Amino acid sequence: MWPEDARIVAGRAPIFELANHLVGRSAELQRLEVVLDELASGRASAVEIVGAAGIGKTRLLAELAARADARGHIVLAGSGAELERDLAFGVFVDALDEYLESVDPRRLDRLDEAVRAELEYVFPSLSDVGRGAGTSGLHAERYRTNRAVRELLERLAATKPMVLILDDFHWADAASIDLVGSLLRRPPAAAVLIVLAARPNQVVTPLGSALERGLRDATLTRITLDPLTSEEAAAMLGQAHPDPRTAALYEDSGGNPFYLEQLARSPDQASRIRSAGDVPVAGVQVPPMVAAAMTEELSRLSGGSRRVLEGASVASDPFEPELAAAAADVTDQQAMAAIDELLESDLVRLTSVPRRFRFRHPIIRRSVYEATPGGWRIGAHERTAQALASRGATVGDRAHHIDLSAKVGDAVAVTVLTDAGRQSAQRAPATAARWFSGALRLLADTAPYAVRVELLLANATALAATGRFAEAHEALLESLAIVPDEETPLRLRLSATCARVEHLLGRHEQAHVRLKTALGGLPDAGGPDAVALMLELAGDAMFRLEYESGQDWAGRAAAVARPLGDQVLTCAALATLARALAWGGQAERGEAVRLEAAALLDALSDEQLGRRLAAAVELSGAEIYLDRYAEAAVHAERALTVGRMTGQSQLFPGVYATLGVALCMLGRLAEAAELLDAATEAARLSGNPQAVAWALFCRAFVAFPAGENQTAIAAAQESLDLAKDAGQNVIAARAAAILGVALLDGQKPGRAAEALAGSAGDQFASIPITWRPYFHELMTRYWLALGHRAEAKRAAADAQASASAVGLRLPTAMAYRAAAAVALDAHDASAAARRALESAALADDVGAPIEAGLARTVAGRALAQLGERDRAVAQLEHAAAELGSCGAMRYRDAAERELRQLGQHIHRRTRPGDLNQTGVGSLTERELQIAMLIVDRKTNGEIAAELFLSKKTIETHIRNMFRKLDAGSRVEVARTVERAQRITAET
Repeated sequence: MWPEDARIVAGRAPIFELANHLVGRSAELQRLEVVLDELASGRASAVEIVGAAGIGKTRLLAELAARADARGHIVLAGSGAELERDLAFGVFVDALDEYLESVDPRRLDRLDEAVRAELEYVFPSLSDVGRGAGTSGLHAERYRTNRAVRELLERLAATKPMVLILDDFHWADAASIDLVGSLLRRPPAAAVLIVLAARPNQVVTPLGSALERGLRDATLTRITLDPLTSEEAAAMLGQAHPDPRTAALYEDSGGNPFYLEQLARSPDQASRIRSAGDVPVAGVQVPPMVAAAMTEELSRLSGGSRRVLEGASVASDPFEPELAAAAADVTDQQAMAAIDELLESDLVRLTSVPRRFRFRHPIIRRSVYEATPGGWRIGAHERTAQALASRGATVGDRAHHIDLSAKVGDAVAVTVLTDAGRQSAQRAPATAARWFSGALRLLADTAPYAVRVELLLANATALAATGRFAEAHEALLESLAIVPDEETPLRLRLSATCARVEHLLGRHEQAHVRLKTALGGLPDAGGPDAVALMLELAGDAMFRLEYESGQDWAGRAAAVARPLGDQVLTCAALATLARALAWGGQAERGEAVRLEAAALLDALSDEQLGRRLAAAVELSGAEIYLDRYAEAAVHAERALTVGRMTGQSQLFPGVYATLGVALCMLGRLAEAAELLDAATEAARLSGNPQAVAWALFCRAFVAFPAGENQTAIAAAQESLDLAKDAGQNVIAARAAAILGVALLDGQKPGRAAEALAGSAGDQFASIPITWRPYFHELMTRYWLALGHRAEAKRAAADAQASASAVGLRLPTAMAYRAAAAVALDAHDASAAARRALESAALADDVGAPIEAGLARTVAGRALAQLGERDRAVAQLEHAAAELGSCGAMRYRDAAERELRQLGQHIHRRTRPGDLNQTGVGSLTERELQIAMLIVDRKTNGEIAAELFLSKKTIETHIRNMFRKLDAGSRVEVARTVERAQRITAET
């Protein structure tokens, strides 16, 4: 992707000549060779190359590209551009778009419609591949775009490894940064090497955390480039050994290759300006002689060539001659003649794409741009925008130049920027915020208030979607200030939105006062608007853990809604009341209200529900606390379906968590894990630490029973840290409990104790009482594992007290199981068996197979102590089968250990081969069924049709199989299963 190194020239006469090979960097190249060797294993990996401006990152990348190409790998490269940081996914478009245009469409045929539609948005060359497939493109689901690109990379690397090089990533746009973070956290399931090059300390925080995690997990290699040695500098300049000339240049350049090259073009500058301090050039502090050398180099150009170079700096980097000509206001012929001179002087270079050129270095481009007169530069951007419009470019391509050149009051410019913002809003909200802000700046003072408010609200939404809550709040306050009092519906909408953002900013009292003031100002206290505000106040109270207040506001809302005859509004009020009652521990009343709300909701059409989607969200949130896991899953899935149809994504984070926990409780761990991985990705993109912390806790909650201890520890630790920083005690307490038991299971009692510091007392008081027994039971196990019997007995008593207060079956089952464990530890096997069997029966009643299996394991141990071997074996075999079918491998293994102690042989007839040798024994029966169909070379779609499952469910199971079998592809899965079959046949 890079041209050959060019000679360094001054005017027309060579002074020094660059070596025709990379100088130095032998250690760095050796590390890159190791990475390329490992790529042959079929697994994805990543490299980060860090170094100062001009230190040689791009040249090292060129060498990597050449070596990867020599191995027969696909090599694609793109780079960020400082002046185009607002072009969504720009780095990836630069790297992949030209290649995708040349790809045989049949290679992408197996991508489903939704994936193709996402890719169509990102890559212009695929605009005909999507075939019009529509996606909702919701803020909370923009992670789907990242997953679509991941799937594309997997498809492209299916036949041979791919090396994806992203240079100057410190200038990448926000969407590209989010995408790379996603790819680092969840790498492609193929031989894809992602290589980033960036300046030090210029990587944004979210990406920085992903990079640090990659270093910890050894999935990322970081290479830091240091200055060249004096010998290497001499070799770079074509000299066998340092001499006085090269030594002087080396001293003045500090060993920086770009500075060295620049000084070599004008070596006399060093002796003239050496005493001055560093000067800023293109945002970089460079030695003064380097700046002078650049100025002298540019001064040698003819006037026409200098003007075209300036036009190119405005147009883009890389640039096309026609756009450079338009910006410079010259003819195409004049531009091409100038480019010949620019190529000869090595200020611009060829790229691998015909009729596209790139500046020798970004510093050159930026210094040329900054040196142009301000007025001329505005005109150049305007001419570029016009040229783009004449060739039919999208509003997104034109927006950058319009934003930098349009006049206040230019209605056409406002329209273009607004349209560009709307097109970017769903998948690249940071870019959208730039365009909406530009439109607001250009909007005439005489524009109708409704137009300004619409733009302000759109801008606030985009800002909030990227975690810029303070700026979003300012935009909403500005909107409220200009909306007339008589515009009640609009003022209510803005007030509610503003209150939600205030909660995200931690300004809970301000949000509460705002909502009460809005309610007090309503002309009709018994109308739909009043109900809507009461529901907002109920949610506000729940957010602040004031359950009685939430019940009061929700009850008032229901009382006002009923006489209105609006079934949708009544349903929403009842669902909110049910959740408030459930969270407050009033299970009996909550269940009665839930039944009424569910009957209303199930009778609503999707169109009706779309008017008040919160009804389904609130109802599923109530059901998860009322032992109604199957109903919670159904209503949460309907909320997602209707939300996608109607473009309502703001409610999705809560729905993801509810559905994930419901699936976990129902024993569908693989599906829950897949959903919560997506929820975590979505939360990270939101910039909302509370949402990230909650999603991570839920992920740890599912990972622990599945036996994914490293995932459980990492997710719970990050959740705990984020929750503490955000002051979210509810999340922190839950995360600490999961983290403690996971660390203890991982033989790290010291860290476990640290995580649970202060666990005695009211640690779980902030958790809704319905779920406290779950965590008290978890703590009972924790203390017993440490031999702290008094603490375990206290935790079991706390579980019983909470369960008795709510009177629900599963909390009671948890309390019974905790009591059984304490009794067993005290050698009261009879009481332990009785309580454990009661616990299992209650868990069965609510459809919680994992909890039932755990109880049966305790019962089996107790019965064995009582000498009732047959009953013990029956309970333990039941438990092992139940837990295995759910994917709860940690707990299944515990049940099987008990069986072995009873002399029982463990035989899984559906598991081929030696488990220790093949790993196939870790698969659930459903996963094994799918694996056998993979062996038969069936596609995911064919497997889904044969098993009457959705394609998404099949993909979820396959990803889970990848983890269990340590496989990187379907081919590896098939080989592992076939090997297990052979072993079985031989034995």
